[in-house]
Amino acid sequence: MQLDMHYYGTYAMARAAGLSQETATTIATAAQFVDDNAAPSSVEFRDGGKFMTEATAHHTFDKANLKRDDQRSVWVPFHFLPGNEGETYTEKLICRKNSENAQAVLHYALSRSDRTFAAELIGAAAHLYADTFAHYDFSGVSSRWNNIENDKLTILNEGFSTDMRSYIAAKRKSFFEKNIASCKLFDNICSFGAETFSSGLGHGAACTYPDRPYLVWSFVRERTQEEIRHNNPESFLDACKSLHKFFSDFAAARPDLCSGKSKDFEDIEEEVKRILETPAPMEGRIELWQNACQQGMLTEQMERIPEYSNDGWNDERHQLNENEHCEEAVSHSSYRFYQAVAYLRTYILRDLLPQNGLVVA
Repeated sequence: MQLDMHYYGTYAMARAAGLSQETATTIATAAQFVDDNAAPSSVEFRDGGKFMTEATAHHTFDKANLKRDDQRSVWVPFHFLPGNEGETYTEKLICRKNSENAQAVLHYALSRSDRTFAAELIGAAAHLYADTFAHYDFSGVSSRWNNIENDKLTILNEGFSTDMRSYIAAKRKSFFEKNIASCKLFDNICSFGAETFSSGLGHGAACTYPDRPYLVWSFVRERTQEEIRHNNPESFLDACKSLHKFFSDFAAARPDLCSGKSKDFEDIEEEVKRILETPAPMEGRIELWQNACQQGMLTEQMERIPEYSNDGWNDERHQLNENEHCEEAVSHSSYRFYQAVAYLRTYILRDLLPQNGLVVA
């Protein structure tokens, strides 16, 4: 999923669940920041305190994606949660939509609702959970299961304007051109570079088709020659409904973080469905969420979703270096985000997956 869903759609579902504007903003920012937190660094305080940050994503063509350990500690827990289905180890690593593992992560996050970083934890968990509705059938490690027949990547739904079809085609062409350029740039770093960038990692071979909410599309897996169909509007609608339930459960656990009345998902479902089914570039999809909230179609009151800035928490983190006392860090969302994702990474890699016999990292 992209910015339109991870931030703007997430905010709308959190507000519809009755959470306050401030809490919804924190949750939505955390959900999107999982994708934008791509550079590890450290913060040092004048009193000697220090905290290390760990990346929760790498940019699509970052050479760090070539590192198998990074794939296992970044892509697996935060973007392609293993579904634990199938016969072999690598098949069990394939992400599955709304899997038992995904539901276990939500339960885990809710069980920590009393933590000071609860909102950031809920947001980060919402990101990896929502991704299971888009990234299913692909794996977060370089794998033959991710290889598809490129000439059989097909859009199935109709009704797109000529301009929109040209836009999608241009995005696909640009994606594969960047793949080729990345392979040429990094193929001397490690032997599996071409495999990683061309198709072996995640849904790279399907370019951005899994992330576009309005697409119905299909692909043929090289390994099995199986044709697999994805109905993104249906999957994304299920994701929104499930996120609304997740945020409603959090609101029940933390009434102090709520403001105003909630809306049942049934009352907003048709509007959400309309947004998801509308073919538009990402900026247009963001505007659809904005307009719906401004008109009071999704939230109790008419409101504009605060604009997202991928520099916001990064800037806040850098500013912490100017603080004299490390104890001041805990009052900042940028620090609490790293507490939250450390919790999730440890739980998933050291507890949840090993319970299923999957030792990943």
